Order: sequence, then structure tokens, then C-alpha cells
Amino acid sequence: MSKEFHIEVNCQQRNHAGERICGDVFLHRKVKEENRIIAVLSDGMGHGVKANMLATLTSTMALNFTIEHQDLEKIAEIIMNTLPVCSERKISYATFTILDIEIAGKVNILEYDNPETIIIRDNKIIDPGWQWVVLNSEQNQGKELRSCSFMPEKEDRIIFCSDGITQSGLGSDKYPFGWGREDLIEFLLGEVVKHPDLSAAELSARVVKKAVQNDNFESKDDTSCAQIYFREPRKMLICSGPPYEKDRDKIYADKVKTFSGLKVLSGATTGDIIAREWGKEIEDTFDFDDPDLPPVSFMDGVDLITEGILTLTKVSNILKDYNNQTVLGKGPADRIVKMILESDEIDFIIGTRINIAHQDPTLPIELEIRRTVIKRIAALLEEKFLKEVVIEFI
Repeated sequence: MSKEFHIEVNCQQRNHAGERICGDVFLHRKVKEENRIIAVLSDGMGHGVKANMLATLTSTMALNFTIEHQDLEKIAEIIMNTLPVCSERKISYATFTILDIEIAGKVNILEYDNPETIIIRDNKIIDPGWQWVVLNSEQNQGKELRSCSFMPEKEDRIIFCSDGITQSGLGSDKYPFGWGREDLIEFLLGEVVKHPDLSAAELSARVVKKAVQNDNFESKDDTSCAQIYFREPRKMLICSGPPYEKDRDKIYADKVKTFSGLKVLSGATTGDIIAREWGKEIEDTFDFDDPDLPPVSFMDGVDLITEGILTLTKVSNILKDYNNQTVLGKGPADRIVKMILESDEIDFIIGTRINIAHQDPTLPIELEIRRTVIKRIAALLEEKFLKEVVIEFI
């Protein structure tokens, strides 16, 4: 798919102190057939399980109705009519921010009671032309939502958060009225100016960390910061397995050499083929950072060489279970996952020659054929992490 930039989507969260579950819920989905990305952040009133259930209900409805191209007012009405209402405050029990991003097209934003979305362009805050959407139904008469539409440009950042961010530090000597939107903006611009290439994940993490610090490291509310970052795509190549025909080894090696981006060779045979064709030496290490996997190796021209099927299977398992609380180690599979998460477009070149060792019935049942593992990884990258994936068999 040809487009001018990659769209990175990420959300970092911290639970209310003492809670095992977050009362904020972030959902996102890529609608491939329509070239759209939908992202939703909902904040359930209070904290803990009840808040999470309400936020989950809200974000799920918002995501599905937006995918179906429902009218903004209709989306808001359905959500508010479905949610329970506080008997004292007479307001819905969850807020929401919805982003509908047309890839290579415009961005549409609808928000209700969350802090106002921030848009950074050229190290400045831009006004996308916010409009008020006022509901007129009997049940929701007079309730107001904000909406806007604009055309994004490369390096634009869209930041949206729960009030756990803007109200952090509330009652403290430094922030008696909370951190607030203006101080958040000052923090964001400072980080972007100092580190213009910060990923969405890293910038969001820094915002959450600062908010927790404002609360003296005891979060007084569920704290979430989401970001959309339009930028030049970062590319990565993973090669595994020898070509079906040996006379294609040179073609294989040339593809690796001419690739622009991070390069990983997964499999001893794969590494040997590339080293032979390039006339290079592989440097082995003896650091068993993961007791389940052989140590990594290195060679000029590639970023990492690992064992094959076992390592890729572990990569698949890590990606499957990955969340904001996941701490990656120094093992071979962890290293590959770190590189994947820092990349946007992941290309796989998969050799189709059968490795006889993998047909041994005494090997663990988890040891699967290479292409099956790769397809599982690719599905996770596309669906869970919104990566662009290309698979080539050779």
C-alpha cells in the first residue's frame, strides 16, 4: 500500500493506586478494506472493575459504530442511552474520545468530557477547527460534544488522554488545581523539541510517568495517554530458512544486502548462506541471556543473528501476550520483539527448503513448521500492533 507516511498508534496506562485493573480502556482497529484506523479511549467513572466494565462497554460501542460509519450524533446518543446515569450528578458514567483516521485522508475526532485532544505540528499546537455537537433528544437534551476534521501532515502528533493526566498532582503544593492542559502542552512540546524522533509509545510513556510523579508516585486516578504519530516508516527485515533451490542463495543474499532498515537472520543455515555469499565472518557470543534459546551471533551488515524456529516461536508467544506491563529481557526473542515494536513495516523472506531436523518426532510438540509460525507472527503484527507486513517465500 502506497502512502506518504506511517501511522503509529499507541496508548500507555497506569492503574489507580491499589487497583489491579484499569478504569480507562483503549481500543484500536485497522479496517484494511477501507484503509481506515479507528482508535477509542474511554474513562469509566471511578476506578477498578466497575469503571473498567463501563469504559469497555463505551469504547466497544464507539469502535463498532464508528467502523459502520454511523452519524456522530447517533453514536453519542446510543452510547449515552445505553450507559447508566449517576443519580446525583445526572451524567453518564463514562467519557470517550474517538479518532477515525482515513489512511492518506482526513482525521475525524469526536470527544465527550475527556480532556481536549492536542494536535502538534511543527512544534506548535494547531487548532483543527473544533465544533460543538449539541444533542437534542429528550434523554440527552443539551449535552455537548466536541468534533473536528482535518488533513494530517507528516510529523503531526495527536495526543488524547484521560483526566488522570490533566488532574494529576491535584491538591499538591506545585499543582493545587492539577497539572492541567497548559502544563501538559508545555511538557509535550519540550519533549518533542528535544527528541523530535520520539515514538508515540515513548512520548506517551513519558507523559504517564510525569503524571504519576505529580501524584507522588501514588496515582490518584486511572492514567492514560494515547498518541497517533504520522511519520516516515521504519523498516525491518526478518529472514529465516534456506531457499528451496540452492542456486537462489545469491538472490537471497542480494535481497538482504539491498534492504534499507533493520535486518535479522533467524536460523544458523540462513546466517551461513548470507555470510558465504557476502564473504563475511559470523561472530558468535556465549551469553545465555535466555536459558531456552542459544546465544545470538553478529555479522557486519546485519543487526542480529539468532537460532531459527524455537526463537521465532518464542517471538510469537511474546507478541501474543504483550501489553503495557510487559518487560522485555535480553534474550534473542526479546531482542527481536524490541526491534519489531520499534519498526512500522516488517518484511519477511522465508526459505522453503525443509529442514530435516524439524521432522524428528522426538522434538517438542511446540516446534512448528517455519511458515506457520511466521504467518502467526504476521497476523499478530497486523491485527494487534497495526504494522504493515509483507511475506515473501523463496
